[in-house]
Amino acid sequence: MTHDHDLVLRPTGAQTEAALNPPPGRNGGDLVVETLAALGATTVFGLPGQHALGMFDALRRSDLRYIGLRVENNAGFAADAYGRITGEAAPLLLSTGPGALTSLAALQEARAASAPVLAISSQVPTAGLGGGRHGYLHELPDQAASFRGVVKSVHTVRTQSQIPSAIAEAWTSALTVPHGPVWVEIPQDVLLAKTPIPVVTGGDTFPEELPPRLELTAVAADLLSRAERPAIIAGGGVVRADASKKLRQLAERLQAPVVTTFGGKGAFPWTHPLSLQSWLEDRHTTDFLEDADVLLVVGSGLGELSSNYHTFKPRGRVVQIEADLGKLESNHPALGIHADARLALQALLETVGERTDPAAPERVREVLAKVRERIASQELTLEQDVLAAVRKALPRGAPSFWDMTILAYWAWSAFDAKAPNTMHSAQGAGGLGYGFPAALGAAAADPTHPVLAVSGDGGALYSIAELATARQYDLNVTWLIVDDGGYGILREYMTDAFGEPTATELTRPDYVALAESFGVPGVRTSPQTLETDLAKALAAPGPSVVVLPAVLRMFAPTHLD
Repeated sequence: MTHDHDLVLRPTGAQTEAALNPPPGRNGGDLVVETLAALGATTVFGLPGQHALGMFDALRRSDLRYIGLRVENNAGFAADAYGRITGEAAPLLLSTGPGALTSLAALQEARAASAPVLAISSQVPTAGLGGGRHGYLHELPDQAASFRGVVKSVHTVRTQSQIPSAIAEAWTSALTVPHGPVWVEIPQDVLLAKTPIPVVTGGDTFPEELPPRLELTAVAADLLSRAERPAIIAGGGVVRADASKKLRQLAERLQAPVVTTFGGKGAFPWTHPLSLQSWLEDRHTTDFLEDADVLLVVGSGLGELSSNYHTFKPRGRVVQIEADLGKLESNHPALGIHADARLALQALLETVGERTDPAAPERVREVLAKVRERIASQELTLEQDVLAAVRKALPRGAPSFWDMTILAYWAWSAFDAKAPNTMHSAQGAGGLGYGFPAALGAAAADPTHPVLAVSGDGGALYSIAELATARQYDLNVTWLIVDDGGYGILREYMTDAFGEPTATELTRPDYVALAESFGVPGVRTSPQTLETDLAKALAAPGPSVVVLPAVLRMFAPTHLD
């Protein structure tokens, strides 16, 4: 009798011949790029450095497309966006020490947002590993220790034979839910040495699925079916799992109003009769959610922003579906279901009963009317007009990437993403400089749509060098820079807290002239001409910059009402 586990894959004659006679001139770096190609990678991001040259030389002998950015952190943001758009692990090639460490903030964002990034860094030569006393350039006592608290998994290679399996293992880790960044480091001498190892051809990996426990979904389905006032909070996990259609089916079956978190923008149709949109920083929305007798939270840990700065206190039963075990019941007691959002929603659809609640859409309209009335009372017409102009100028289906700036804070609550996986921001970790380099990664992933980046003038200075990248690779990104002369949101925070701001005012360049010095078309616009200028820039191929001099204000913090 033959059992499945007795079966082995036997190479063909051609495969054996190729394995026994690998092409000359290959080194450890070739094993890296061959493994990436075998796993299905087509594009890599990064920045070369002394210890990593073996990898970069090998790129010359491969079919992989290389997108080189000017700062490692920006390369990480680009890879993050590529992973979000494609759902594939985005390779990020880095050098040792300073080059590696400069990527940490980007990898923190990727971890917070569950973006699959495969970071591969060089290391000092093998003889210097673990010591920190050999005096190699870029040497750290324990480089991997700097990443263990940031990425999902760390893989250190010490020999060439370990390279294909280590990268495949890391790839699997990055694409196992919850997705996230992973770290592989390979010593310089291992990358540079000639290799007798055959060309890497086998690359199949099988990320594990995370199905729900059926006894838990049975209880959840019963609670939701019998609920009088069910409601749903949909987070980024719904978008990552491509579960938006299943969410809509469940909401309609239950007649349950849906709020999308800032990370879950687009997970539920904005204008749907059951859509409470994304007004999470609003007491009216918080009150409505607190009043639900059964609250289904899908793909969200109910962190600071999603819980209205931890003022949200649910009074009913909470059912939480979350792929990240550390976030399960981390903020509120719940019926915790550790599962991928798509699989858990499917299980609920198969078992939940249908509810009839003709009053649900009216309750939604009442909450949204209260929100609109509250915002209208604050005389914020300029801010609303600017955001509306951006929405009108941006084609449906075109992705947008938002830095940590006042207009982005407005967009979290008030912007209709139109579709899932089209609006992205750095609200996971909250670092500056995300918008433009991330947009470059998205444009590399899908050149069929224009991509919008939105930054303030403070965040723009983190990314200005990447205008050279945009021009070099002719990436189809329009960068909207809202120039208010400083760190606008911090100016507001400090004024509210201390009466006046400190360290928030900035000397900045003429962004239009600066863009044109890189060979990138630039235009200075106004709130009145923004829609026309932005639409024109988005319609033109290649990179462009639109500068809007304007001081925008945030709406009042509603958790303090």
